[in-house]
Amino acid sequence: MSLAYDDVGRGAPVVLLHAFPLSLAMWQPQRDALKGSCRLITPDLPGFGSSPLSEGTLTVESMADAVAALLDHLGVGDKVILGGVSMGGYVAFAFVRKYADRLRGLILCDTRAEPDDDAARANRDKLIAFAQVNPASAVVEQMLPKLLGPRTHASRSEVVEMVKQIGSAQRPEGIVAALKMLRDRPDSRPTLAAVRVPTLIVVGSDDALTPPSVSESMARQIAGSRLVVIDGAGHLSNLERPEAFGEAVTAFVAEITSSGSARRSPPGG
Repeated sequence: MSLAYDDVGRGAPVVLLHAFPLSLAMWQPQRDALKGSCRLITPDLPGFGSSPLSEGTLTVESMADAVAALLDHLGVGDKVILGGVSMGGYVAFAFVRKYADRLRGLILCDTRAEPDDDAARANRDKLIAFAQVNPASAVVEQMLPKLLGPRTHASRSEVVEMVKQIGSAQRPEGIVAALKMLRDRPDSRPTLAAVRVPTLIVVGSDDALTPPSVSESMARQIAGSRLVVIDGAGHLSNLERPEAFGEAVTAFVAEITSSGSARRSPPGG
């Protein structure tokens, strides 16, 4: 399956995976900020944006496979710095498990390693039922209160409208398939100790869905990782505070590429 994608800039390849229920359009601020310092590749994940929904059951592993296939299609032989927000982070964990040898660095943004608990699964089921009979715009409206932080809702109306616009453009079948995927995704906590590349963890201080305490726990379990908390941002920190997000990612990419380090030794190794 061929993914739609944006590919700008030159240099070390950086791949950023979008959140649910959005598309590569959410990376517009980073496209402008990062294209001068790296090769930025931002795909539409299967079922979102202009990418078709893959055949069979959608899983985080099948999404990771699609990202790997895109890199092959683009002829990217170098190790990549892979990042993802929320759902994109879940796909990044699957990529770590399946394609660790293709990674140079990892960026985990507003995401978690834990699977859904019973309450979260029940909420996914309710949203699945809602999404099956309502337009994407209605799904986004339901999610908005927790997708963005209170300070964004109060003072960044353009960000609220952007999220509404991107989310409303998604196809219902893609939303439903992804919700089932998110509900049934595996436990990625064992993956954390297996990470062997430099890792940046970013979270908004006002993130209600994956609060800073969740990112702090991940940071403790990924050896040598760095945690950046972005003040005033909610769950979509790259859109809510794009300057702070861009500074953190740019510094991280520059540090990795200047050092020339493609792999970190395991603890005690």
